[in-house]
Amino acid sequence: MFKKLFSGLFGGEGNAAPNAGVKAAEPVEYKGYLIISQPDQQSGQYRVSGWIKQPSDSGEPREHRFERSDMLPSRDACDAMMVTKAQRYIDEVGEAIFEPDPRQASH
Repeated sequence: MFKKLFSGLFGGEGNAAPNAGVKAAEPVEYKGYLIISQPDQQSGQYRVSGWIKQPSDSGEPREHRFERSDMLPSRDACDAMMVTKAQRYIDEVGEAIFEPDPRQASH
């Protein structure tokens, strides 16, 4: 318990990137987008998260970090749910995926 507390205070392993130890899955192409599952591993389960990417005209890929609250015990099930949810999100939102989040706009 104290190790976790001190590592968070003094920059130990608690500050590591959440996906530092979880390798990204192979990309899945869907309607010109690439869906890449890279779940967060937490308490022996996997949280649905990853990336939605699309190449732009300039050659630089556009990226959207995709995170959900769903937790699953299996990496394979988590990857499958990531793809399903990302496909639904692409169908519903389309190109607006890459627009800036107005909640994050600075004043």
